[in-house]
Amino acid sequence: MIEEEYIRLIFGLKLKQLRTDKNLSLFGLAKVTGLSKSYLNEIEKGKKYPKRDKILVLSEALDTTYDQMVSLKLDKNLAPIGEILQSRILKEIPLEVFGIKESNLIDIIAEAPIKVNAFISTLFEIAKHYNLTRESFFLAALRSYQEANNNYFEEIEVQVEKFAKAYSIDLNKRLKVEDLEEILVEEYGYTINNEELTQHTELNSLRSVFVPTSKTLLVSSETDNSQRMFIYAKEIAYNFLEISDRLYTFSWIKFESFDQVLNNFMASYFAGSLLIPHKILVKELKMFFENKEFIAEDFQKLMDKFTDSPETFYQRLTNVLPKDFNLKNLFFLRFSHKPERNDIQLTKELHITNLLEPHANERNEHYCRRWVSIKTLQKIATSKESHLFDYQISSYQHTENRYLVLSSATKDPFRKGYFRSISLGILISSHSINKISFLQDATIPIRQVGVTCESCSVSDCLERVAPPRNLERKQRFAKTDKVVTEIMEKFK
Repeated sequence: MIEEEYIRLIFGLKLKQLRTDKNLSLFGLAKVTGLSKSYLNEIEKGKKYPKRDKILVLSEALDTTYDQMVSLKLDKNLAPIGEILQSRILKEIPLEVFGIKESNLIDIIAEAPIKVNAFISTLFEIAKHYNLTRESFFLAALRSYQEANNNYFEEIEVQVEKFAKAYSIDLNKRLKVEDLEEILVEEYGYTINNEELTQHTELNSLRSVFVPTSKTLLVSSETDNSQRMFIYAKEIAYNFLEISDRLYTFSWIKFESFDQVLNNFMASYFAGSLLIPHKILVKELKMFFENKEFIAEDFQKLMDKFTDSPETFYQRLTNVLPKDFNLKNLFFLRFSHKPERNDIQLTKELHITNLLEPHANERNEHYCRRWVSIKTLQKIATSKESHLFDYQISSYQHTENRYLVLSSATKDPFRKGYFRSISLGILISSHSINKISFLQDATIPIRQVGVTCESCSVSDCLERVAPPRNLERKQRFAKTDKVVTEIMEKFK
């Protein structure tokens, strides 16, 4: 069933279109129908739906039929609006999360339907061109939600502290697997099964499956200690936060709604906060940032103090750096790569405050091989180390922005034969230098980088894997435009 407000809005859109096609003002339509101008205005804005006798009067005045008036079918000029209103998309995304009231959205559509229609049509075209899926749309919405909140959620941090107090957990000490498993089993009635998943080759990419009817948590025997800790912490989050609309696999393989995507993020945030407590991390970071030199071993020791998972640690930094150090020009990237293949995929990204370099592209272009993210990813494949760490200052030629980029590469825990790198970038500015003393360390290597090979103007790049086609095209257009301008001046 299409909800009443959408039926009202579609009727209002049709009425407004028919009226404007007849070159009638609201005042003019009120005169010929005997209906008040304010009443007609409320109909067009989707706030009221007229009774049958009023619709008959309107259809006669606008030279159309009753059936055409009440039909939910819109003409081609407004069809995209009709599609989005009759779909579940507006209901699947909780607009209130983004501070948008549904009534406000309806008012915007009703006020300027043609412009909104053009905007929606453009989004549809972009989605088709870049092959955007429902999944990618929801994940993009989640990223926007994180970025809008600087990826810090005070209410979850508070819930973690309440949980720790309720269960006598000392957040000053690193948690053990046994601590969390005991709570799941004794408090929440879980049964932990470590054998079932490994008996199914189809489930090699999964580390856990939760069966809600029996409260059985199936955990892969290939799961390492840090993964098991995170799985247990997420399950605790679902229970302590009383989240029922949730995903049941780790990593997730499907979702039914945006709520599930959002709830999965909230549980993951809770887990990260529990494993790497806010106050302790901030205290350690403050001391680390006072150092005049950047010492890689010290950074790795800091990470090891909290977790064996680089991704969990880097993600946690994106929570506390904007909040406690006011460092909001950050990016987080996760790359994936299989050595037998040439492609390197950006599988996760987050930008606080602005879209920073580097960032994803949807044109199958080649990411700059000068990025430390790519360098660690390529090196780990032939390294005997289980964790490869590196760092550099990346200087972007086309913007002159510089970032301190920290990168860790490991085997991909979910896909055999694959490797992944996790990176955190901090924009170097007077503000960040004031917060982090070692940003002025002259021993930190500096590399001039681009975004993709296709758009890069670094002429002496030995790492280039594709010609700068986009840049060359732009330069050709610039030369053409210059000649055209000169000819126009000549023949004035």
